[in-house]
Amino acid sequence: MNQGNGAVAMTAAEDAPIQALAERVMTQIAALFAAHGIQPNAVQQQMLASHVKAMALRSLTGEALPEVEEELFEDISDASMLLAQQVVDLFGNLPREEAWLLSVHFEVAKND
Repeated sequence: MNQGNGAVAMTAAEDAPIQALAERVMTQIAALFAAHGIQPNAVQQQMLASHVKAMALRSLTGEALPEVEEELFEDISDASMLLAQQVVDLFGNLPREEAWLLSVHFEVAKND
């Protein structure tokens, strides 16, 4: 059901598998963060959780990302990009552009 603002409302039953997948991935991200000494603040954590839930939605529904320019991510460290790709690989069906976007969360959190 469209809410008029472009967002689609989901029932709890529709949202449950998305939320469950997102929570599993967030648990694995927490382990990666701990292993690499990355400590995101509360706002960064909330933004990351929102992004991961959107990734879970795209993974389960097949919804595509809008086109993303790789050049926008040239300043992201190889370490952040590698961590992001590891997370994207957990989903098993998302394009590498997802790692580009996710890498920004890691880069910001590790530089704080």
